[in-house]
Amino acid sequence: MSRLEPIGGTSRGALRLVVIQALVFSLFATLFVRLYYLQVVSGDEYQGRASAQSLREIVVQPTRGLIVDDQGRPLVTNRLTWVVALDRTVLGKLDPEDRTRLVRRVGRVVDVKPARLEKKLVTCGDEGAEPGVCWNGSPYQPVPVAQDLTRAQAQRLSEQPEDFPGVVVEQQSVRAYPQPFGVNAAHLLGYLSPITEDELGSAEEAGDLSVNGASVVGRAGVEQEYDQWLRGMPGYQQVEVDSMGRVMGDQSRVDAQPGDTLVTSIDAKVQGVVEQQLADAITTARGTFDKVTGRNYVADSGAAVVLEAKTGRVVAMASQPTYDPGVWVGGITKKQLAALYSDDAGTPLLGRASQGQFAPGSTWKPFMTAGALTHGYSTDTALPCSSSFQVGNRAFHNHESAAAGIISFAEALEISCNTFFYRVGFDYWQQYGSDADDVDAKDPLVEEAKTFGFGQETGIDIPGEASGRIADRRWKKAYYDSMKDYYCGISAKPQSDPANEGTSDFVYKFAREFCIEGWKYKVTDAVNFSIGQGDTIVTPLQLARAYGALANGGTLYAPRVAKAVVAADGTVVRRIAPKKTGHVELPDHVVGYIDEALRGVSREGTMAWRMGGFPLDEVPIRSKTGSAEVYGKQSTSWVASYSDDYVVVMMVSQGGTGSGTSGPGIRKIWEALYGVDGETVDPKRAAVPGVVPPSALPLFRADGTILPPATPARREED
Repeated sequence: MSRLEPIGGTSRGALRLVVIQALVFSLFATLFVRLYYLQVVSGDEYQGRASAQSLREIVVQPTRGLIVDDQGRPLVTNRLTWVVALDRTVLGKLDPEDRTRLVRRVGRVVDVKPARLEKKLVTCGDEGAEPGVCWNGSPYQPVPVAQDLTRAQAQRLSEQPEDFPGVVVEQQSVRAYPQPFGVNAAHLLGYLSPITEDELGSAEEAGDLSVNGASVVGRAGVEQEYDQWLRGMPGYQQVEVDSMGRVMGDQSRVDAQPGDTLVTSIDAKVQGVVEQQLADAITTARGTFDKVTGRNYVADSGAAVVLEAKTGRVVAMASQPTYDPGVWVGGITKKQLAALYSDDAGTPLLGRASQGQFAPGSTWKPFMTAGALTHGYSTDTALPCSSSFQVGNRAFHNHESAAAGIISFAEALEISCNTFFYRVGFDYWQQYGSDADDVDAKDPLVEEAKTFGFGQETGIDIPGEASGRIADRRWKKAYYDSMKDYYCGISAKPQSDPANEGTSDFVYKFAREFCIEGWKYKVTDAVNFSIGQGDTIVTPLQLARAYGALANGGTLYAPRVAKAVVAADGTVVRRIAPKKTGHVELPDHVVGYIDEALRGVSREGTMAWRMGGFPLDEVPIRSKTGSAEVYGKQSTSWVASYSDDYVVVMMVSQGGTGSGTSGPGIRKIWEALYGVDGETVDPKRAAVPGVVPPSALPLFRADGTILPPATPARREED
């Protein structure tokens, strides 16, 4: 009997085979559909993505706007420099030994130590990042590590790409300082440095697209104040690179927009004269013997200011010691930065004109005269100019103990009689403030000083201005409250106590007196205030503004350095008008009286010996000299002066007498302003064309050249 197959066995095997075939077919079908989708339907998209992996987006920094003087002369421009940058993406693909060799090789070519190059490659915020050196830009952008390469250096790096993978050499724009007429103007112009992380974060939150991680921003002067106009708008460039970071071609580009030009009220020719005269005054003082201290004058610093009297515009402003603003270009070293802040070097970064604070000395007296003539005294008042004035058990002496008999306010200003003004200060203290504890007592002299803007910032368009100080009763009480623990701590122990080691007899005695009654406003404070001595301090700019109010009828201006912002195509973007901040209400007869008295200072008074032969009839100059005394230091030289058009102030710290040290420089500045040669006035020789600053702006031509204003018009009267 034959064996029979199970019923239905063949049909089940065939079914399994069919299922397997269907499964395999479906898998192949799915694969082919997917391939079709990737290659045909989405092929362009994925090809673009693959291509994008070899593209880099590079930020194209804008050319920063120019800064020019009122005649269109360039004060700050830009220059092209060869810059070498390292692509960190390429460096990251190298093994450590190859990377080290590459950095060393680049360092030898550009003459920069490899360690410094490595510091430049560190991203700011990462461990080991050094502020001012680290990279704050895009992680995908080559990092600049050296600039000002010679053409030979640039060619060596760019023509041997196989030896310098990831090294990019290109030309970039950096700040340049043409120095017309030899001007420095560092404290006016300011400088640039890389943007910080906090600044970048704030800009990004505000949606500000004008800055990026590789931007440099203004840090002082008009560079900082008008940074938003000067900086321009960055562009962006997409480039195709190979695996070694070499650029193979451009894909797209958005051009950067250059910054606007800033037109200032500075006149470069006047600025050059002012800087030179200030430097000469300091040099002369250092070679002059001081009979009081038995050594030459230290003349550690100085400042000079020229303002336009009727607008408050800054025509020139100089400070010593100064520095080269170009030191910031391309990054500053720790050693260079330390020198700018060095006390031994005189802290060059500090602009004495607006940040230096000094006792005004006798240049203070015209404002005290204004206060007296509007609070009980008259132009007919006559007081003794004795050799000394006794206050309690202390004798306050006149300069060199000279005596001049009974004189008027005008004569007191002409010969700068201290004892005359001591009497005025003493009189007001007796009338209103003999209670030394009364911080609210009236004081006409203090009130007048505040009216002229002292004790507060002028509002100049340069950051970092100092406010000065009026040492009145309220200030003295506030100072006592803040310092009593310190001085009382000194006086609480014997001078021989180890805690007081190194404390001088003067300081120990002062501490004891201060702890007992340091808040009291004594009569000695009042008489010192009347001649610009004691704890009252002013900036040279504050003093110049106040004399400007005497010159223009009482208007106080916020001094302005900037005059207009002009686009690259010559369009005026913004005009910066003079800004009035206050008005000194003085009767005309008082203003006229003080004005005539200050003319007398130049003709017969303390400034006369420096103005001999100057054509004062044609160019009337009013002036006031001052020699401020500060404990432990030599006297500070001051001369404040004005004409119908200008205000000129010069100060030399520890420089001697006012007219003795600052007088010659003041005269030469006036000669330059009006074209004075000997006793002859020739307007054609004046430093400023037309004698006074132009109201019109320079002419900006389509080819990029800048011409002086079309006509030397008078001045703005706004």
